Amino acid sequence: MAAIGIIGGSGLYEIDGFEQAGNHSVETPFGPPSDLIVEGTLAGRQVFFLPRHGRGHRLLPTEINHRANLWALRSLGVRYLICVTAVGSLREEYHPEHIVLPDQFFDRTSRREQHTFFGSGIVGHVAFADPISEGMRRILLEAAEGEGAKVHFGGTYVNMDGPAFSTRAESETNRKLGFDVIGMTNLPEAKLAREAEIALATLAMVTDYDCWKIEEEPVTAEAVMGHLSANVAMAKRIIASAIPAIPLEPTWPEHRSLDGAIMTPPSLWPPETKEKLRPVLSRFL
Repeated sequence: MAAIGIIGGSGLYEIDGFEQAGNHSVETPFGPPSDLIVEGTLAGRQVFFLPRHGRGHRLLPTEINHRANLWALRSLGVRYLICVTAVGSLREEYHPEHIVLPDQFFDRTSRREQHTFFGSGIVGHVAFADPISEGMRRILLEAAEGEGAKVHFGGTYVNMDGPAFSTRAESETNRKLGFDVIGMTNLPEAKLAREAEIALATLAMVTDYDCWKIEEEPVTAEAVMGHLSANVAMAKRIIASAIPAIPLEPTWPEHRSLDGAIMTPPSLWPPETKEKLRPVLSRFL
């Protein structure tokens, strides 16, 4: 039975019906994850929660060790992943406290080394045209609609570095390019999940209008936190409703995303790199 991972705020695991079994301090070859990983069961499924920014929100977006986070979850048997993330809206109809289930990303980050497990003698190029698991996204849609959330199915998440919010010029440019929401964290998670053969979908929780909407106050951390509390309450209900619908066995296309993706012949894999990537390459070892 495949485990389910949740990446989001530190309080997400406080869900009705979640029975906590313990915490995991996972050592990874990429350094420490953001925090301890909380293990438990919900609806009969093994679930692992990882606070993206650490408990108490101690990590900037550019300080998050995404490779360690995804390596740790994959080493614990996670094959399905829900990412809960706060975003700014770039569209009039995407109001604060609405939910967006994006199906595309646009990369405006600068730390490319955090976007892949490969290198050091093993070259891999995964297909990423459709970066979100369609199966997971539809499960989240049905759960969100069932909980009465105002949900938008589809959209492009543009990923910026931060930690400062956008200028008005940047926000207007992102709108003119047709992007729908903006955030600072989710794209590296999606890329690494694809390399780790994990089916990922995102609950993008709208907290603000960035700063393009001149009749609104520009986004501030205080405003984000104000809407986030309501969003988190809804996210917990959606997660609890979605988990029973997630398949037991990992048989989706995302679970074989490395087929044909690794360019380096196994005979040339350096032993230390092969060992370093053992959870990711487990099907080939």
